[in-house]
Amino acid sequence: VKALRKELGDALFERTGDGISFTPGGLRLATRAVEMLGLQEQTRHEVKVAADGKRVLRLSVSSLFAEYAAPGLIEVFSNRADDLGVEMTVSPPAGFTELLAARAVDAAIGPAMPDGDPAVTTTEFLRYQLVVVGAAGSPLTAGKVTANALRSTTWYLGPSAVDPASAAARLLRHVGVPPDRQRIFQNHAAALGPARAGDGVALVPANRLRAETEDGRLARVNGAATMVDGSWAVSIPRNVEPDGLEREFVRFVTTTRATQAMLSGSGASVGRFRPRVHVTLWS
Repeated sequence: VKALRKELGDALFERTGDGISFTPGGLRLATRAVEMLGLQEQTRHEVKVAADGKRVLRLSVSSLFAEYAAPGLIEVFSNRADDLGVEMTVSPPAGFTELLAARAVDAAIGPAMPDGDPAVTTTEFLRYQLVVVGAAGSPLTAGKVTANALRSTTWYLGPSAVDPASAAARLLRHVGVPPDRQRIFQNHAAALGPARAGDGVALVPANRLRAETEDGRLARVNGAATMVDGSWAVSIPRNVEPDGLEREFVRFVTTTRATQAMLSGSGASVGRFRPRVHVTLWS
C-alpha cells in the first residue's frame, strides 16, 4: 500500500473510528480495480488459448436460453473454424454486467434489458414467445380459461421464472399468480413432468410447442394471459477490439443461419457431432 501511495501520489484512504474512508483518488482506484484485475485474468486466458493455437469465446447465458437455444447456436458457431471454441456457463442475468466488467466472460445472452450500462454494448437479436400448457383433457385445456382459474392453479416453472426481468416472471405478475402457487424446478424440461400428470400448468417456447405436445399428454391452454412475448439480447464490453471474437459473435447471432440453429438445432454432421453435458447446481 505504501508503494502504491507513493507511485500514485495519493493517500488512497484514511483511517477513521469506523474503519477506513476512501479519498476521491482512492475511490476512483477502487472503481477501476475490478476492471484492472479482470483485464489481467482476460490476458492470462488469451495467452493460454493463443499458446494452444485456439480462440475461445467465454459465454454466459440465462437458464432458458441455455436449455432451448444455446446448443444449436454454439454448435454452428464453433464449427465455423477448427481453432474456434466456446465455453458456456449459466448465470442469472442480473449479474451479467458485473461478469462483463470483470472480464470473467466475453459475452452474455439473456433477456433484453430496457436500460443498458454505458460500459456494455447490447444487441437484441431474437424474439420468442412462451405459451402456457397443461395436461391434455384437464379442465384448463378443455376450453378458454379465465384469469381467476390461472391464479388458483399451480404453475410448474423453470429457473428463469426467478429472474424478475424474464418473460416468465412478467407473465406471472400480469396474471397475479401468488408465490404459493409457483413451483420452481431445476430446469424447464423437469417442470413439464408434473404438468403432464397433474392439473397445473407450465411454460413452453412457442417454437417447441409441437414437439412437447405430440405425445398427446400436454395441450396448449387457451384464454386471456396464456402467452407472453420475450426477446434475447447479447451483451459485450463496449471497449473490445473491432475485429475481436466478441464482435464476430455478435454479428453471427443476428444471421439467419444462427436463428435457424437456435430455433431448430444445428443439424451438425455425424463427423462433427459432439454431445454436450450441461450440469447446473441449485441451492
